[in-house]
Amino acid sequence: MLNQSLKNWILASRPKTLPAGIAPVLMGTIMAFADGIGDALTALVCLLTALLLQIGTNLANDYYDFKKGADTIDRVGPTRVTQAGLIPPEKVKAAFIGAFALAALTSVYLVTRGGWPIAVLGVAAILSGIFYTTGRYPLGYLGLGDLLVLFFFGPVAVAGTYYVQSLELNAAVIFAGFAPGLMSVAILTINNLRDMDSDRKSGKNTLAVRFGRGFALSEYLFCILGACLVPVFIYMFIQDHLPILASVIVGLAAVPTIKTVLTRTEGVALNAALAATARLLLAYSVLFAMGWVL
Repeated sequence: MLNQSLKNWILASRPKTLPAGIAPVLMGTIMAFADGIGDALTALVCLLTALLLQIGTNLANDYYDFKKGADTIDRVGPTRVTQAGLIPPEKVKAAFIGAFALAALTSVYLVTRGGWPIAVLGVAAILSGIFYTTGRYPLGYLGLGDLLVLFFFGPVAVAGTYYVQSLELNAAVIFAGFAPGLMSVAILTINNLRDMDSDRKSGKNTLAVRFGRGFALSEYLFCILGACLVPVFIYMFIQDHLPILASVIVGLAAVPTIKTVLTRTEGVALNAALAATARLLLAYSVLFAMGWVL
């Protein structure tokens, strides 16, 4: 059995959200191998780097949201280890610095493969993860989190993974990245929808806070439906890889979760919907990847 300390660190990493980091790397890798230009070692380094960046961002968010008063005893979301006193703040800070340092280290190999564009993207990803919740103008507090998630968990992750393995790139790969990006934004939207009241009080002006519940609900629905339309547009564009259309069925599987998001307001229900959306993202990536191979 896991000891309590390890359980706390696993909780701090927010494992239910990690499919957002896994899915685009899986898609980019399978697309590269299906095209005969994949590289197994590079794929593994991409996955490790993506997870380190995501965990580092999650830990930094845990630490700085507590420092800024966004996470309080009144929060309705999953337990945040700093706010709950499960892990001392200085240890959480050291952990996210360590995660970003390791991500920078693993990125060195990717830079040797892909050159300066990968270096630029790596630095941007680390800085975005840090300044998402800290600095004079925290990006997440300005309502820019949605765009950052769409960008880094979408086209950058898929196309970047494909490029460092193959040193090639094409429009279909870039466009494919918008699907996991949109579904990752859907995950963030539920988080922001659930935390609207506490975020408003602490000055965290997410899009949900800025434009209200109706906007957040529309954003969630748009992201899910938009992701399901991506394979349709790709097939129309390249007239190949017809089986990728199987990933559209994720839209049907999402109906119960969509209903929950649209009709429920309590934290427990939205927490379950967030985890379900992450699973839908992973299912989508698997179906798309299988379709690309077939």
